[in-house]
Amino acid sequence: MATKAGFTPMPARRLPGEAPDALDPRLPRMTIRPVPWREMAGDAPAWDALALCAAEPNPFYESWYLLPALRAFDREGDVFLVRFEVDGELAGLIPLMRPRRYYRWPLPNLTNWIHGNCFLGAPLVAGGLERDFWQALFAWADRHAGAALFLHLGEIPLEGPLHAALAAVLAEQDRHAAIVHRQERALLRSDLSPSTYFEESLSGKKRKELRRQHARLSELGEVRFERRSDAEDLGQWIKEFLALEAAGWKGQSGSALACDPGTATLFRDGLQGAAARGRLERLTLSLNGQPIAMLANFLTPPGAFSYKTAFDESYSRFSPGVLLQRENLAMLEREGIAWNDSCAAADHPMIDHIWRERRPIGRVSIAIGGAARRALFRQIVRAELARTPTGHKA
Repeated sequence: MATKAGFTPMPARRLPGEAPDALDPRLPRMTIRPVPWREMAGDAPAWDALALCAAEPNPFYESWYLLPALRAFDREGDVFLVRFEVDGELAGLIPLMRPRRYYRWPLPNLTNWIHGNCFLGAPLVAGGLERDFWQALFAWADRHAGAALFLHLGEIPLEGPLHAALAAVLAEQDRHAAIVHRQERALLRSDLSPSTYFEESLSGKKRKELRRQHARLSELGEVRFERRSDAEDLGQWIKEFLALEAAGWKGQSGSALACDPGTATLFRDGLQGAAARGRLERLTLSLNGQPIAMLANFLTPPGAFSYKTAFDESYSRFSPGVLLQRENLAMLEREGIAWNDSCAAADHPMIDHIWRERRPIGRVSIAIGGAARRALFRQIVRAELARTPTGHKA
């Protein structure tokens, strides 16, 4: 069933759990089941194949990033992976957990796993099977709600094929849901050339200032820009990035990757895993051979993700981060890449002024279980939306 272009969509109306004798042999057999995440390590080839044909790319749920993150942050094994299979082939995957609290409230729920260095919560689903996946996930959650009062999906894209399928299934099933938080973050998507895009993004005065800063920086020595998509000298590049980030305000505040062994290991393992699969691009702006600005992009056609960036704050008067982002606009001409997600917080003071497009991302809560549980969920959502001005009804 798997093809080079992805999974071939086939008509399917049977939800997982229906009696085998009700199965039409002409239809694909769909199953969904939870598995301990450690069991998935041996199924990385199928996992990687799924990522290549996913309806919505998400590097943070690919094997080379999610498994190192789980090893670093889920030592108690609270997270499990839900596998969606079609005729025995992996066609969908989402990491879930059952927290006892919903943010600051004591409300048990079922939620996708998000950590501090995971910037998207979209499940990996084979293209063409988006609606089947949501139907199967909801049916499973209804039967296995346990103590969970609802399903909560964080960092979900609010546009695209996965969201369209989610909205369609919610409407078909008359299943109550709400977007309880929404934000927009910078996105790079344009048919313009990098130079034209840059000119239209920044005023003539700002461009002139950047040219002046580059010239003044060049007076200090050799300024060089390098773009790499291989794994050569990657270990040294990672070491220099971690040191560069830790030398700035993030290091002083304790939020730099190198401040915690878990995040440092995740960064190393994640970049090495991405490079081994041709999913990594790294950019470096150096002065006299020393990096003063660095950026790691994850390449996940048809999109890309600007994962991490760092710059030497002692050269901040030269705007090295902006100079590097000017070079990063070459992503507009990269074959197979139609857009680049900044992974930045909304209203970011730097990238929002350069990248003009926006990507809506939200948190969605969904009713599961029987009538009593769904009635209680409506009350919970009503109370949350009353106190959350950024919440929206789905």
